[in-house]
Amino acid sequence: MLLSEFGRNGRQDVSKSRIKLLGGIILATVIAYVCYLFSMQIVDGYIYSVRAAQVTTRSIVVPPQRGEIFDRNMDVPLATNIDSFAVDVIPAEIPKPDLDRVLTEIGRFLGMSLKDVKTAIPEAAYSRYQPVELKSGLTFETISRIAEHINELPGITWRNKPIRNYLDGNTLAHVVGYVGDITPEELQTLYNQGYTANSVIGKSGVEYQYDNLLRGKDGREFRTVDAHGRKINEGSKEDVAPVAGDNLVLTLDRRIQHLAQDALGNRSGAVVVLKPSTGEILAMVSYPTYDPNVFYAPNGSAEYTRLVNDPSAPFLNRAIQGAAAPASTFKIIMSTAVIEENAFPLDATVYDPGWFRLGNQIFKCWVSYGHGAVNLAEALAQSCDVYFYTMGADYLGVDTIVDYSRRFGYGEKTGVDLPGEVPGLVPSPAWKERALGERWVGGDTVNMSIGQGYLMVTPTQMADALAMVANDGIVYKPHVLKEVRDHNTGEVIKRIEPEVLHTSSISRKTFETLQKDLRGVITHGTAEYVITTDAVKVAGKTGTGEVGSDTNWNSWFVAYAPYDSPNPDNQVVVSVWVDSKNTWEWWAPKAANIILHGIFKDMNYTDALADLRRKGWWY
Repeated sequence: MLLSEFGRNGRQDVSKSRIKLLGGIILATVIAYVCYLFSMQIVDGYIYSVRAAQVTTRSIVVPPQRGEIFDRNMDVPLATNIDSFAVDVIPAEIPKPDLDRVLTEIGRFLGMSLKDVKTAIPEAAYSRYQPVELKSGLTFETISRIAEHINELPGITWRNKPIRNYLDGNTLAHVVGYVGDITPEELQTLYNQGYTANSVIGKSGVEYQYDNLLRGKDGREFRTVDAHGRKINEGSKEDVAPVAGDNLVLTLDRRIQHLAQDALGNRSGAVVVLKPSTGEILAMVSYPTYDPNVFYAPNGSAEYTRLVNDPSAPFLNRAIQGAAAPASTFKIIMSTAVIEENAFPLDATVYDPGWFRLGNQIFKCWVSYGHGAVNLAEALAQSCDVYFYTMGADYLGVDTIVDYSRRFGYGEKTGVDLPGEVPGLVPSPAWKERALGERWVGGDTVNMSIGQGYLMVTPTQMADALAMVANDGIVYKPHVLKEVRDHNTGEVIKRIEPEVLHTSSISRKTFETLQKDLRGVITHGTAEYVITTDAVKVAGKTGTGEVGSDTNWNSWFVAYAPYDSPNPDNQVVVSVWVDSKNTWEWWAPKAANIILHGIFKDMNYTDALADLRRKGWWY
């Protein structure tokens, strides 16, 4: 009986266990289905809704207002913005059967043939959802006509793309520069700095040098669109407003810039006017020049190509990139070395018969019959070649000449805040051996002593050299940026302070002697009959360099004024170079005479020239 009862209870326990197991399986299955349904309806539903939003939401870059550029007077902007639009195509959004029709139709609105439109679209872009720009510089009226037909133009969109407008484009092109679309090569370098394929970027001048300040920060607008690309909402809380770029105030004085440009005229060359007490550049002129505004005209690309291929090189900023032999202006450096090194008594004379012999070579003076017996002051005033031949060959030597050339900053960049500056060249025996595979000879030293041979300087280096003389040995870094200001409030964000480039170890007494001798160049020397302004006392040096033949000459003149000013802030340095490509007319000192007269009498070119002529100046 006990065994029978035990059997019944065992079977009951097994049945209960099976029921529990089956219930657990059913419960687990139900839970699994519930979790799956939750995943499908809630989690996956959220993911798919996000994906759907991404498909119907477009992120549009909103370009900022580029900062404006002013001269030191801040009366009118030298560079500003004009509202304009660009049309883009997203090729992958165009159904393939409609591709030619859509491209033909948008081309009709843009004044482009089907071939031109297809040329603007890279082959790889047809399978991408990235916008490709078809044309920029478009008016609101053109965009309005396109908008009226947007249902027929899938894949077509537009955006605001302001264009730059330059006041006095020809006058300031080499300093202010211009902007253009970013290239693929530039984008590779600048992508991590926030630039995009549609960015506009500075290409030259201040626009390039300070692009990071001028460009501002892109905004972003999120648009929800329907199947036809039509906007169906009016903004999003995720929109990011663009931040305008900073305004820049330059050291340039537009009045002096115009005066210097007119004085140089249509002559290949350059003019630099700077304040030696601060390094501020008041004018920088280079000719030939160009007008950057034409790049934004309908035929802008063709005009740019023409200028690039122009043999006169209008894009070259000759003030910082046009290096040439300094000719007799180099006698400033030679005189400094003679005085500072006590290489030759200042009152002692060298006899100039019109020629100098070195071995079996004869080196002529620019005055064929010679200057007779001259001391240093007379030699500098009359620019006597034989005196400086003698100093270089017999008393200084090439190493000392090279040393003093470098003390004046020749052979290295001035550090001016403009792109593309060249260092020029100070030749030496080691350089000639390395570069030309030839040995330095005595004739090289003789030629270098009067600023000829391999020696090369820029007009800006020349201006710095005379600033060093005017400042008794202190040279301030030349610069064109004066202030950075907030675009909206005008508040000064940063003011550029004068920066000492270097301080010379040359004695003040040497500079005082040199200053008097440079004044003699004007009062009774080579510049006596050409620097005739009565507006200010001038100290300076002429230079005439032969290039190739007797009919090709570089014309140089470098000066500072007022010579006797007790206040250094009143002084200016003027450096003028007229290239040998021009017909010889000894124009550099003549241009400087007009510039100095205009600056210190507050006259423009026309009035300054007329005033000089009334006083007997016949040029």
